[in-house]
Amino acid sequence: MNHKGRPETRSVPGYDPRLGSPWWKHARSRFSVVGFALSVMLVIWIALAIAVSFGVDAALPAFGIDAKKVPIWVNLLASNGPLYVIAMPAAVLMLRAIPKLPTRRFPLGGSRFFALLIMCVPIMYAGSIIGIVLSSLLSGGTAVSGIGELASSLDPLMAFVFMVLVAPVFEEWIFRKQIIDRLRRYGEKTAIVVSALAFGLFHQNLFQFFYAFGIGLVFAYVYMRTSRLRYSIAMHMIINCNGGVVAPWVARQIDPKALESLQSAGAQMQSQSDSLKLLQSIDQGSLAGLAWVMLYGSAMLALIVAGIVLLIVWRKRFEFYITPEELLRGTRFRTAAVNPGMIVYGVLCVAMAAWNLFFHG
Repeated sequence: MNHKGRPETRSVPGYDPRLGSPWWKHARSRFSVVGFALSVMLVIWIALAIAVSFGVDAALPAFGIDAKKVPIWVNLLASNGPLYVIAMPAAVLMLRAIPKLPTRRFPLGGSRFFALLIMCVPIMYAGSIIGIVLSSLLSGGTAVSGIGELASSLDPLMAFVFMVLVAPVFEEWIFRKQIIDRLRRYGEKTAIVVSALAFGLFHQNLFQFFYAFGIGLVFAYVYMRTSRLRYSIAMHMIINCNGGVVAPWVARQIDPKALESLQSAGAQMQSQSDSLKLLQSIDQGSLAGLAWVMLYGSAMLALIVAGIVLLIVWRKRFEFYITPEELLRGTRFRTAAVNPGMIVYGVLCVAMAAWNLFFHG
């Protein structure tokens, strides 16, 4: 994907913005604006979600509705509706203080799209394992993944609507388009990392942080190279469909008690005839469910291996260009991260992650 002469790669003739502290401070203030915008988004979202939740709970008795019988999707709409309708637009209004860098748009071929998508699979599973292990260690094994419980309890149709259709569109709009368009002038790698880190922190829990950060890097790279939101949205939708719809559906195909019995009986098998007797004792429903689980597991394992191979092969094919106001090495971290806005956003997200880890379970 060699695009020479991209608008964002051209240097400004007769001007080196890296000289002089006023420019450096100006760049730092823009990163701070991004942090404050995300912080305001988070605060508005949480405050309104709590208010709406209390309002719904208070109104239900008046209509003779038992709060325990309210569908999960209603609670999900009450909690996420304020984010999409009010909090995110408010953040975008603040981000308008930072001008966008005009860029050309480029297509992403099908082979490259699927190659990059497959690379997300090992990144996703590695990040998920890290998150699970750390959450378990820090909580003494008491932490529970809220998103996992939500995905398994939601009706497949509602999971598809909220997790596959709605969330990716809004999240990519904020964390890729709005952030990268405004920060790419200070360096492509810097903008990609800030976008992915903000995306990972946004999830407010250790279970999701590492894999969200990892796949966020891929999504941000795709948007950086194409300037088209459709590709990262499509990738996000496919990944969410796998985790929020397909995986829970596969898990529901087999009875946990039947699986436990199979594992117990399997450990006691001593001959081929024992294996045959075990298979004959399994009802057709459990056998079909077991087949789905094995098929899904095999497919995921194959994608993990393929993704690792692609990451190794592609390690030198990822392209990054020098931007008009590229931050010098040694100034990137303190400019992009050590500023009031980003610090406030980081503290808010870490505080919420700690709350979800130790008190919300």
